[in-house]
Amino acid sequence: MSKYTYKLNKLDCANCAKRIEDALNKNEKIKKAVVNYSKLSVTIDTDLKEGVLNLANDIIKRVEPDVFASENANIHTSYKFDVIRLVLGIVFIILSMLIKLPIVHEIFIILAYLVLLFRVLKKAVLMLVKNFSIDENLLVSISCIGAYLTNNIHEGLMVIILYEIGKILESMAVNNSRKSISDLMDIKPEYANLKVNDKIKRVDPSEVEIDELIIIKKGEKIPLDGTVVEGVSKLDNKALTGESNLVSVKKGSAILSGGINVGDILTIKVTKTYEDSTVAQILSLVENATDKKAKTENFVSKAAKIYTPIILCLAILIGLCLPLIPGITYEDSIYRALVFLVVSCPCAIAISVPLSYFSGIGASSKKGILIKGSNYLEAMAKIKEIIFDKTGTITNGDASNYDLKVINKNYSEEDVIKYYVSGEVLSNHPIAKSIIKIFPKTKTFKVNDFKEIEGKGITFKVKNEEVLVGSSSLVGINTNDNAIYLKIDNKFIAKLSINDGIKKDAKETINYLNQIGINTQMFTGDKKDIAMEIAKKVGIKDVKYELLPKDKFDLLDKEIKKYDGDVAFVGDGINDAPALRVAKVGISMGSIGSASAIEASDIVLMNDNLSSIIDLFKISKKTNQIIKENLIFAIGIKILILILSGIGLASMWLAVFADTGVTLLTIINTTRILKNN
Repeated sequence: MSKYTYKLNKLDCANCAKRIEDALNKNEKIKKAVVNYSKLSVTIDTDLKEGVLNLANDIIKRVEPDVFASENANIHTSYKFDVIRLVLGIVFIILSMLIKLPIVHEIFIILAYLVLLFRVLKKAVLMLVKNFSIDENLLVSISCIGAYLTNNIHEGLMVIILYEIGKILESMAVNNSRKSISDLMDIKPEYANLKVNDKIKRVDPSEVEIDELIIIKKGEKIPLDGTVVEGVSKLDNKALTGESNLVSVKKGSAILSGGINVGDILTIKVTKTYEDSTVAQILSLVENATDKKAKTENFVSKAAKIYTPIILCLAILIGLCLPLIPGITYEDSIYRALVFLVVSCPCAIAISVPLSYFSGIGASSKKGILIKGSNYLEAMAKIKEIIFDKTGTITNGDASNYDLKVINKNYSEEDVIKYYVSGEVLSNHPIAKSIIKIFPKTKTFKVNDFKEIEGKGITFKVKNEEVLVGSSSLVGINTNDNAIYLKIDNKFIAKLSINDGIKKDAKETINYLNQIGINTQMFTGDKKDIAMEIAKKVGIKDVKYELLPKDKFDLLDKEIKKYDGDVAFVGDGINDAPALRVAKVGISMGSIGSASAIEASDIVLMNDNLSSIIDLFKISKKTNQIIKENLIFAIGIKILILILSGIGLASMWLAVFADTGVTLLTIINTTRILKNN
């Protein structure tokens, strides 16, 4: 099966997006289609190898005649034609008021209606004829034409003028939100400076292979992951991690794609192809983030599908039945029905929910928190318990102190260090990184048959020697210490003890979670005394220790049942993959750029700061709160004015406020998510 992503042009409403998605999913040649109104894109899963774009456009045209899909599109819409049409319509209205000749006056009124209603009426008719369906365009068209026929001419014109102004302002507000989020993740490199012999060739990043050399000049984006082989500089990684502090790099430093070189020229040896690079993984994650929709979003989309036909039927009943009440004329009842139609346009409800989640994901990205879907952002606000891994999560995995004891005197300390580093350099575990950091300049042996034993350590061969590096259980020693042992050909060679420092923001984060009523636990493979000491220092009361990855998985399953599923797990994204997957929300820590971290978890903390969980909770709760505010406000106002219109106390002015005014107010309220987080 292949996946295709296209941009959608001239898509201007959330309801239209839902209709397109439903129509695409009904086609038997399409396995799955997701329309993302926030990004103006459609993603299609299909077995077809060609003709997918044409098929998509055939379906889209039947549902939304003005919308079409393309390979590329500019999401920032031009409003020039709509503004000109709006101004021309207003000019005709003014001329009709100035010229008193009956026939000329009537001509200018009709011209004003035709110019102003052109877009809305065209969409309504095409939808009705081609797709046998109705939407808010038909509601507005009926209201305006009905107002003209019942001699409420200027009120009908007022409805369409304010509706068109509202649509332009709504589109501008949505595009501004899109732009602010696009700017946050503007990390895609346009080129790479490939070094070929003594010449520099500018190429597409996807053309560069592993072990080739690239040059990063001052001010340029880093196109690929790699290691510095020449140069000293500082990098701006704000787009990756949300951190404003510059990162110093020198020869031997590992760097990630997506940052910006703000210092001197660097020569980089590429370690990952563009497809596997950090920037490619992040862009893919962000591009698909809002395709996974929250329950609230799905409910609103489904409700909007049947909402409009019901409203039209109710309006017809109002128009036909009210005259049965003494004192109400047919002209009066029709006017009330028209007001009812204008009030009922579902734009505010349909747009505010997806836009809120999109803004929440954007605000999180700004702080270096990458969220795979709006469903995870919604779920975070409901989490009752968070379980933390220890190494690389609560602790930073960096060695502040170490103690190396050589047990077998046939080996020198230099040789012992060489064995440790030769194996650990091939591992991504935080302890391995600590050992590399302790002995950064150590030369290594040639290693064969390297294997990682989950929760225990590593095994490998140096020439014909069988080497084990890891815990006491791996090498067969009955002890409770937390040292890393070296065993060669069944001989105990050395013992390395590392003081694994607690992260500076760990206690602050745990205290915050305790204050807001979130239960916290720590799962670790460490010995009891070490685990209890670290938990006590950061404020975690419940600790499970001496666990293998499978043990973590089984215990997590029990906690999930205990809290009705509302449990999050925070781990390093490598050996904690099973636990990250089974938790309602899996949050990966400490493995920046790790493919396994991004793949296994639902949320990735790119800045490696535990305090990002505080930001995550605040953004999640704020997003869900604003969604509730928008829905309560929009539905409440509409119900109130619907009742008033039914009893004859609401005019077209109030109806337009309940539609366009409420839509704009909910959009403005939604933009609060992007601020002050």
